[in-house]
Amino acid sequence: MKALILSCNTGQGHNSCAAAISEAFRLHGDVCDTVDALGFISNTASTVISRFHTEMYRRAPRLFKMGYSGAEGHNKVFAEGSAVNRFLSSGAERIYNYCVDGEYDVLICTHVFPALALTEMKRRHPDAPLGVYVSTDYTCSPSTADSELSWYFIPHAALIDEFASCGVPKEKLVVGGIPVKKDFYDGMDIDTAKRMLGIPTDKRHILLMCGSMGCGPIRELTEKLCGRLGDDTELSVICGTNESLYEELYGCFGGDGRIHLYKSVRDVAELMHSAELFITKPGGLSTSEAVAAGLPMLLLDTVAGCEEHNLRFFTEQGAAETAENVDALTDRAFELLSDKVRLSEMSAAAGKIAGYNSAEYVYDFLKKQNEIKKLRSK
Repeated sequence: MKALILSCNTGQGHNSCAAAISEAFRLHGDVCDTVDALGFISNTASTVISRFHTEMYRRAPRLFKMGYSGAEGHNKVFAEGSAVNRFLSSGAERIYNYCVDGEYDVLICTHVFPALALTEMKRRHPDAPLGVYVSTDYTCSPSTADSELSWYFIPHAALIDEFASCGVPKEKLVVGGIPVKKDFYDGMDIDTAKRMLGIPTDKRHILLMCGSMGCGPIRELTEKLCGRLGDDTELSVICGTNESLYEELYGCFGGDGRIHLYKSVRDVAELMHSAELFITKPGGLSTSEAVAAGLPMLLLDTVAGCEEHNLRFFTEQGAAETAENVDALTDRAFELLSDKVRLSEMSAAAGKIAGYNSAEYVYDFLKKQNEIKKLRSK
């Protein structure tokens, strides 16, 4: 089986999901390539949309929230025939030609934008490969129901009614979880992970991260947490692609042995397995990685939009808590570190959400569907 994933650079989560699915294909000896879906519109469109998304996340989260809420409330924004739909679908013919040339059997969307393009492609070319969508958030994102694909992988059974009420046919919904790499499931024990990172095993460890873009009140949180650390706790802060944030924090805390500062990191799984508590914004992928690792979360409502739905999901499921501001988050962080019973409950709740390796589930499902399609075509 040969698959093509159509992802987007609007945040690293979509690409992380794509990487997890690709890993599952590779481990089974099958091919799975990933491309930037917006590049089929134009390279300029991809660059502009991705940069705009990043800047909105970092500098104008309220505007992002307003835009997302507007898209949720105006269900015709992405509808067939709308200007937005026509623009996002304008690369449909180029996608089809790329698929034909690459002889792909399955097309996988890890973002709603390419799902619209595949819908247009399928209208023009009914013989096109099987097209599916993999949700990367714990909600039905705006425009999902404006697409018409064969299957929709959703994160949890509790979301079936929401997706169906948004207009996605219930018979097309597949509860598959959000795919993350196998290292998050198959990780090392906490003491081994700490030793690999140079953290004493008798120290408590807090991991702080706000997405690949390093948005949100990380500086303020780092200051507040550092003021409460003591000698029995260490803090790791991941700044991601936010170079200025890293330089600022390094200037303030670079000489403090209790503080570990990172730019972008490859082995997030190792960091998660080394921590007792994860403080983060509720991005769909980072939270899915945490639940796969069984890591309790304290969530910041920094950007809202789809992440507001993620926050509500995880707090309702018992795998996370939240607080209203930086001071309250800091207080709750140290309360949780001292409450092993509550941390254990949150870890157990996370395990129930993760359940199984989602990337493997997606692979197995698509393998079966591809075999059925081949049999029917004979």
